[in-house]
Amino acid sequence: MIEAFVLIIVKPGNEDLVYDKLNGVSQVKEIYKVYGEYDIILRVEVDNIKALDEFHDTVLRKIREIEMTETLIASSYGS
Repeated sequence: MIEAFVLIIVKPGNEDLVYDKLNGVSQVKEIYKVYGEYDIILRVEVDNIKALDEFHDTVLRKIREIEMTETLIASSYGS
C-alpha cells in the first residue's frame, strides 16, 4: 500500500467544484481546502506506483479546473 499526499493548485474560483469532484473518489481518503500556495490537499491510498499513475491519469488530469499538482509519497522512515 502506498500513501501519498497530493497538493493541488486550482484555477481561481473553482475550489468548491474541484473539491466536489474529488470528494468520494475511492483512492481519496482525506481532502482538505487549505490557505496558502495550494488550494486543496488530498491524502491518497493506492496499491502500488502503477495505481498512483492511473489515479493521476484517470482522475486528476481529467479535471480541467486543476492547474498544477505536486505528489508527495509518504515514507515511514525506518519502521
